[in-house]
Amino acid sequence: MTDAEIEITADLVHDLLQEQHPDLAGLAIREVAGGWDNQQCRLGDEFAVRMPRTERAPGLQLKERRWLPVLAPRLPLPVPIPVRIGEPSARFPKPWTVMTWVPGEPLDYSSISRGDHAADTLAGFLKALHVEAPADAPISEDRGDHPKKCTDGFDHFFHAVVPDDLADDVRAVWDDAVAAPEWEGPPLWVHGDLHPANVVVSDGTLSGVIDFGDMFAGDPAWDLAAAWVILPAGAASRFFDVYGQADEGTIQRARGLAALKSLFLMLMGQSGDGGLPGGKPTWGPAGRAALDRVVRG
Repeated sequence: MTDAEIEITADLVHDLLQEQHPDLAGLAIREVAGGWDNQQCRLGDEFAVRMPRTERAPGLQLKERRWLPVLAPRLPLPVPIPVRIGEPSARFPKPWTVMTWVPGEPLDYSSISRGDHAADTLAGFLKALHVEAPADAPISEDRGDHPKKCTDGFDHFFHAVVPDDLADDVRAVWDDAVAAPEWEGPPLWVHGDLHPANVVVSDGTLSGVIDFGDMFAGDPAWDLAAAWVILPAGAASRFFDVYGQADEGTIQRARGLAALKSLFLMLMGQSGDGGLPGGKPTWGPAGRAALDRVVRG
């Protein structure tokens, strides 16, 4: 059965809960905007059901099941925690997961108005997350490398969507990141996919972090790019002051990776505007705003 043949609906989720977790089947089910790999449904007030819709999604869910219960207790912001496991069945041939619901509005549908508070909050969250990972922590296959190993991807995004008036400045930021030294510390826990759709906002500031499927052990610069990708203009300096453990080379890599991520968001927004599969219309404006912040430094 291919992904295209599986229509993930509230009725399907209800039937799966009735079969495997009947005590939850009476809760209201509401479809909400999902991420790239998983379709998500709100389950009552406290839970979410994450249903895989790509080939790699089941592996990402297994990673979240294994490691989020380990990480969550020491993180200062709410994150989703797996509470029930859904087994593959005749109705749906992939594993699925019931997680805690993290209240708030995804940033690609909202905005941050309390920039200093958000900078402090994000810095505190990443300081708590960025500790040395154990030897059996996951290693990413598609992210985590030094920027110099990501030039093909950058060039693809750059030529596809970079605004003409920013092209020289964006290229300069990237070249600076490529020239930066390698990460020489131990592999640290990294969220790996911090962008506006993977954080939530309440009362004008960050209130939660979601979607840890891409977490890995490695270079924290991949998360520190969020200083430009997530925070509003002018907040990056305060963020790095509060974070307090990024040297100049790490900041160089982070800023270049922020340019890479911003271009990717813009490309996905362009795809969404064109109605292409996988496109995300809300990501385009978020990516352009982030790219402007990257260029301004």
